[in-house]
Amino acid sequence: MNYFKSKYGFSLFNFKFLVLAFLLFVVSATAQAADTIKVGVLHSLSGTMAISETSLKDVALMAIEEINAKGGLLGKKIEPVVVDPASDWPLFAEKARELIQKHKVAVTFGCWTSVSRKSVLPVFEELNGLLFYPVQYEGEESSYNIFYTGAAPNQQAIPAVEYLMSEDGGGAKRWVLLGTDYVYPRTTNKILNYFLKSKGVAKKDIMETYTPFGHSDYQTIVADIKKFAAGKPTAVVSTINGDSNVPFYKELGNQGLKAEDIPVVAFSVGEEELRGIDAKPLVGHLAAWNYFMSVKTPENKAFIKKWNAYVKKNKLPGGSKRVTNDPMEATYIGIKMWAQAVEQAGTTDIDAVRQAIGGQTVNSPSGFKITMDAKNHHLHKPVVIGEIQADGQFEVVWKTDGPIRAQAWSPFIPESSKKVADWTYPWVCGNCTKAKF
Repeated sequence: MNYFKSKYGFSLFNFKFLVLAFLLFVVSATAQAADTIKVGVLHSLSGTMAISETSLKDVALMAIEEINAKGGLLGKKIEPVVVDPASDWPLFAEKARELIQKHKVAVTFGCWTSVSRKSVLPVFEELNGLLFYPVQYEGEESSYNIFYTGAAPNQQAIPAVEYLMSEDGGGAKRWVLLGTDYVYPRTTNKILNYFLKSKGVAKKDIMETYTPFGHSDYQTIVADIKKFAAGKPTAVVSTINGDSNVPFYKELGNQGLKAEDIPVVAFSVGEEELRGIDAKPLVGHLAAWNYFMSVKTPENKAFIKKWNAYVKKNKLPGGSKRVTNDPMEATYIGIKMWAQAVEQAGTTDIDAVRQAIGGQTVNSPSGFKITMDAKNHHLHKPVVIGEIQADGQFEVVWKTDGPIRAQAWSPFIPESSKKVADWTYPWVCGNCTKAKF
């Protein structure tokens, strides 16, 4: 002991005391960490998709703060772990692995593009994690580890095209399928090609064009659309994603392409994307979603009030000009459903929570009771078509009477139709109506 003291300057007793204190510190820190439930927030906060995804991060943090203000879950506070995959699709997979393995998150809320979802899907399946995916997508996928809170094609794309074919929608006979060059637009347009063919539309009456992420020059494409439309009622179905929507819509205005001439229906343009541009030249063009900020329900009024208060409190960029949109509502619904499932299961164990999520319901801002389908991990959602207004909001021109069941696999694609079981075409909604909310 004297040798130890003379060499290191303190006794063996003191050394043992320090070791014990260190061990107690580690145990205390571990216990303290266990007092929170970590959840991942996986959205691009930079790059081409930041224009759309940043608000999803913000509303996720709002929902988590709301739950924590009410006491958290299972007596613990929720601790969000926010990462930025920066619109880099391989980086999404790396960040997902980091969230699950390093941070030990109980669930992740994230992704926008289907290529980012496809990137992380193998990671969540390999590590048995849970992902809530909040954006409309192309279908043709089922995963034990993903809950889809955005629209499937029969909850957005098919009803929108049916509307444009109708007398009220302009009776379109010729179609432009314009999208960003990746899996969501290409697969959606594959489904629409089969669907249009089933409706008697000839191949020569379909124009299909793709542009890369971040594309900004739409002058030639818009000019080509005008030429293609000559002689027949024509509609454009846009699956352009991210900040490319801004130059596309600006070019529509530059070339005087008005909705009464060639209506555009978009599946990835909402209030957030319109916030940065002059919407006046775009009045009358359409978007198909499951929610609009303009929906007049008590639930939506409360949702918008919460959002405005959160924006003000946290001094978020854009301030009073910040809006709500469909993927934000889907994110909010997903977080609420997961929290309810955790309370029901009495644990954050992945397998127990996954089992409890099926059948969960939430009174959504859209005004409907939204249910998670236990069989296919998709939400039953209403379909809403809105016209762009000069203030960047949407006036609802058509909607379903209530939520409809999502169909993950398209009956129009031959190889997928075999996977369709209990589904009634065109959609399960009872009687549908054009009436406004």
